[in-house]
Amino acid sequence: MKRILTPSDWGLAMAKRYRPAMLFTGRTQRDYQAWRAKFEPKFHDMLGRMPEKVPLRAQVLQRREFAGYVREKVVFDSEPCQSVIAWICRPRERGKYPAVICAAGHGRGGKVMVGLDAQGRPSYDYAKNLAIRMAKAGFFAIAPDWRAFGERHETVAKDPGPRDLCNLSHLVAQHFGFNQLGLNVWDAMRTIDYMATRPEVDIRKVGCVGCSFGGTMTMALSAMDNRVGAACISGYLGSTMTALSNYGTCGSQTLSGLLQWGDRAEVAGLICPRPLLIQVGQYDSSFDSNDALSAYKRLQSIYLAAGKEDRLGLDLFDGCHEINVEPIMEWFTRWLTPRER
Repeated sequence: MKRILTPSDWGLAMAKRYRPAMLFTGRTQRDYQAWRAKFEPKFHDMLGRMPEKVPLRAQVLQRREFAGYVREKVVFDSEPCQSVIAWICRPRERGKYPAVICAAGHGRGGKVMVGLDAQGRPSYDYAKNLAIRMAKAGFFAIAPDWRAFGERHETVAKDPGPRDLCNLSHLVAQHFGFNQLGLNVWDAMRTIDYMATRPEVDIRKVGCVGCSFGGTMTMALSAMDNRVGAACISGYLGSTMTALSNYGTCGSQTLSGLLQWGDRAEVAGLICPRPLLIQVGQYDSSFDSNDALSAYKRLQSIYLAAGKEDRLGLDLFDGCHEINVEPIMEWFTRWLTPRER
């Protein structure tokens, strides 16, 4: 018998042995309701305990007007020992607008969504200036820096590279009984609290979208917080086993104990009955499209059983590890515009 020596091979061997206890296999609404009643508390347990809520003490650090939108940089407190930097793009005209959290992936944080590089210079990449486009289309778009990314990255003097900072942050959090993903979900929930203080935001109409780790955040936040009324997970849905096969995971994406109870399709299924768009790049080298489509079928079975199949969408597009802008714009326009539904 072949001996297993490396952590990656151990993870794959363990994944093959596991049969998650709460994989969704139902067909009826009663099946869906019974599964949800069991799996949702487990999901909350996996995220771990949350910090203490404190006053936001919000402050606008920068404001700049452009043709068709205003860009702001803000800071607010999410818990006693942590503050959040976030970038905002909003329409110039007065009014109340639907709001969308633009969740950035690994890297330079919220800047990527507002068209800036790490040094604050104009840039364009996988995020395709999404927050700017949303502001021009009549949305209040906010892009927080997640822990260990953007301006919440360690200083150069303390950067322990080449190790991934989000892995180390996860280890630090565990000393105090927290999970890194749970802490970032908390920061995202506090971002919604902050949006509720803004006179430009219609807090009844909140969405979330993100690619890669931004897709992780979109999935986890939307599953946790019903204030997210519509979501788009791009470049993330798939199986944990496939992610383990190429080390496609990290401290920020770790949901402790997930394979004991379910997989990503089950977590995304907690967003049901709210509208959810899944984006899959056909040539995505980070998240295999065939694996993503297999997970989508399992997610689809949840929406079908709940009788809400019309609220789940799939965008399989001719692209790679990136967002596909137009379907995102159409999705949020459809579900978050002010008309009564």
